[in-house]
Amino acid sequence: MTEAPRPLRRTEIRQQNETLILQAAEKVFAEAGFGGATMQLIADMAGLPKANLHYYFATKEDLYRRVVQDIFEIWLQAAESMDQAPGPVEGIGAYIEAKMEISRRHPDGSKVWAYEVMHGAPVIQDYLETTLREWTAGRVRLIEGWIAAGKMAPVDPEHLLYMLWAATQHYADFGHQIATLNGGPLTDADWQRATDSVKTMILRGIGAL
Repeated sequence: MTEAPRPLRRTEIRQQNETLILQAAEKVFAEAGFGGATMQLIADMAGLPKANLHYYFATKEDLYRRVVQDIFEIWLQAAESMDQAPGPVEGIGAYIEAKMEISRRHPDGSKVWAYEVMHGAPVIQDYLETTLREWTAGRVRLIEGWIAAGKMAPVDPEHLLYMLWAATQHYADFGHQIATLNGGPLTDADWQRATDSVKTMILRGIGAL
């Protein structure tokens, strides 16, 4: 005889519900933006009563900020490989690989961020002025160190970061356009070719290869 499934603990139920809500919210915010999304739409997408959403997130803005924070924290984790690398080939190369994989696995989160910023960041402007600004300043110092050590060309660090973000996040934010031109969604081989191409072009462009 097989044992009966173990009943879920309250913390496990909470984690499951929160995951369902965040996944649904990411998709709805990506498609409708903050203004067009409603807690009811998100509840329907998650398959949960609307009251459950308000139990976990008091307001739509609270939920929206959590979605934005989650994708940003995933991007921050991707940058850890760059922070600990001996030079741009290893650091920027690994960062590109990680960012491309995020675009592949979290396209809706990237779209939410892009939609928010394109509309003047009405909800997360404070986040841009604090967390993102501090993170960017730290990566600028890192790149300046590589330049001073002669490991790459003397390019503008900030514009290099903007290029990295644009090149990698394009595959999420404009995924429909890429799939159309590709004749269908990118395969594993397509993603690898895209990642290798972005790495080669950027690393050669900054004189690291």
